[in-house]
Amino acid sequence: MNLIQGGLMLNWLTYIQQGFNRNLQYFDFLAPLALRLYLFPVFWFAGTNKLQNFNSVIEWFGNSDWGLGLPFPALMAVLAVSAEIIGSVLLLIGLATRWTTIPLMITMLVAAITVHWDNGWQAIHDLMSPWSNASASQAITQLNELQQQLATSMTYQALQEHGSLVVLNNGIEWAATYFVMLLALLFLGSGRYVSVDYWLGRRFIDKKP
Repeated sequence: MNLIQGGLMLNWLTYIQQGFNRNLQYFDFLAPLALRLYLFPVFWFAGTNKLQNFNSVIEWFGNSDWGLGLPFPALMAVLAVSAEIIGSVLLLIGLATRWTTIPLMITMLVAAITVHWDNGWQAIHDLMSPWSNASASQAITQLNELQQQLATSMTYQALQEHGSLVVLNNGIEWAATYFVMLLALLFLGSGRYVSVDYWLGRRFIDKKP
C-alpha cells in the first residue's frame, strides 16, 4: 500500500467515524435511561426492605457487637431508607438526577466501607477471579464437600434445579458497581426525551418550543 492509498483509506475511515458519531448522538439518551432503569429496582427494594424491618435496621446501625456500631442509629436508618426509596423514584422518572446520585453514592460508600470492606472485592467466591481473597479456597472446598454429601439426594437435585450453588463472600463488588453507575449518571444527567429533567429544562431553561 503506497502513501496515496494509505491517505485515501484514512480519509475513508475518518468519514465513517464521523458519520457514526453524528448518528450515534441521536441515541445518546439510551445510556442514562438504561442506568436509571437498572438502578431503580436495586434501590427501591433495598429501601422498602429496610422500611419493613425498620426497628431491626436501627438496631443493626447502632449495635457494635453484631451491627455497624454507628452513632445516631435512628437518624442513620431514616437517611438510608429515605435516600434509597425517594432516590429510586427520582431516578426512575429522571427528576433531579444529578442531585439524587450524591446521597445514593454516599450510601454505597458507607455500605462498602462499613459492611463489605473486610471481605475484599468479590460478592461471590470465585477462585478463577484475580480478586479472590484468602478465604476463597476454603469456602470453595467446603462447598465442594457439601455438594459431594448431597450429590445423590433428591434435595441436592432440587437445589440445583434453577442454578448452581455458590458461596456468598459479601465483598464490595456490587456496592462499587452501583457507585460507578451512579457516578456516570452524575456526569451524564438523566438524558434526553425520557426524563422529567429534560422537559423541565426545555420549558424553563432552554425555552425551546
